[in-house]
Amino acid sequence: MELDIGEALRYLGAGDQPPEALRREIAAVADELARIVRPRFVYRVFPISHAPEGEALAGSGITLPGETARRMLEDCDQAALLLCTLGAEFETLLRARQARDMARAVLLDACGSAWVEAGCDEAERELAARFPDRHLTDRFSPGYGDLPLSLQPPLCAALDGRRRLGIQVTESFLMIPTKTVSAVIGLSDRPQAARIRGCAFCSMAADCALRKGGKTCAP
Repeated sequence: MELDIGEALRYLGAGDQPPEALRREIAAVADELARIVRPRFVYRVFPISHAPEGEALAGSGITLPGETARRMLEDCDQAALLLCTLGAEFETLLRARQARDMARAVLLDACGSAWVEAGCDEAERELAARFPDRHLTDRFSPGYGDLPLSLQPPLCAALDGRRRLGIQVTESFLMIPTKTVSAVIGLSDRPQAARIRGCAFCSMAADCALRKGGKTCAP
């Protein structure tokens, strides 16, 4: 598992050709982060029951409503729920850096975003290895398309996220620790044409700082 420096630079909004000094500095921050904090994740695979009210994940108590879930999972008979976090260790590291060097803390925050996504990628690779004959959809999260953020609490509960990873969900459906990602990944017997990654499906598209600068977070 590697922290993608290019991804961290995208989160930072550094543009297509960031100064070499900035690249070296963020590489040093990324190296420090990777030595101190490792992403941790849990996932679980559930059978899917397709119903008019949404995609029901049997045994989880969760039904995924709306067009996004229907389109992504229409050819799938299973779906994995995933939680990945950098945990309280990252929060402590970031607060300490903010107290000493705010500019460096901004770099650390960008690296944290890239690092938790690297953890999600690692979880996907593990899932694919466990099910070598299945095809995985793109992962998608509450907040993408019309999949509501209100799914965060039951998703966290279905994976016992509080006990296993120390994850809590606020009344406004934000997850703590902040560098935490939840996601759904469909499993099918054939490759899936439906894609979810991209600005058209992101609930933050209207306020995204990257888009305002003419960039996106897409690889």
